Amino acid sequence: MAGRDRTSKTAESTDKVSVICRALRRAIIEQALEPGAKLPEDSLGERFGVSRTIARHALGQLAAEGLVELRRNRIAVVATPSWQEARDAFDIRIELERLVVRQLAGKLTKPQIAELTAHVDAEDRARDGTDAVSIRLATEFHILLAHMTSSPILVRYVSEVAYRCCLTLSLYSRPHSSECAINEHRAIIAALVKGDAAKAMELMHHHLDSVATRALVAPSPQRGRDLLDILAPYADEASGEKVVKLPKAARR
Repeated sequence: MAGRDRTSKTAESTDKVSVICRALRRAIIEQALEPGAKLPEDSLGERFGVSRTIARHALGQLAAEGLVELRRNRIAVVATPSWQEARDAFDIRIELERLVVRQLAGKLTKPQIAELTAHVDAEDRARDGTDAVSIRLATEFHILLAHMTSSPILVRYVSEVAYRCCLTLSLYSRPHSSECAINEHRAIIAALVKGDAAKAMELMHHHLDSVATRALVAPSPQRGRDLLDILAPYADEASGEKVVKLPKAARR
């Protein structure tokens, strides 16, 4: 009985860490939390109703993903990648995602094709919204592709580098070209359905390189808002799973 209780408590703690990670990750990707923003453990604990220990575990996971920097005296901040780190992240992402589409070409099932098409349709519907939401949806498209390889290693590395690139876009990018991204995503799906691996790899390379090229070496102005206010909608959505549904393997 004691062993079962410990297992239950561990699972509950893991779930709480996952909720915090999803909320913070989305807040960072959607640029609500800016590079350099402080993430105090006590404020996070208050916002999510958890202990500082659980908040610390969540910050450690996001630090491993490169989205958070852990500094002295347990101070955590949203990471601020350098321009060279940003360019390197995109170069690594290009090679990883060329591998993803090479593995998927001609192998997608009808349900997978329908799922990808539905996701791009959601991107299309979001075109009149904010750039940040469009960037998040575009990123989730790539993570969805990685999941369809059924390779845990590709899912992990593509997810992590894609999230880092999102952080880069929040710091350096020009306004997001959602129309270009949507058209390019549809072209990639078409090449995969056709089974043309070379074309799919070429399209993916061009797509991601174009996104990187649009980046500027000019940080966005800081807005300066209260952390609890920023996280309120993300905490509610993470707890209620009111987000675009990704496969479990693609969510951590």
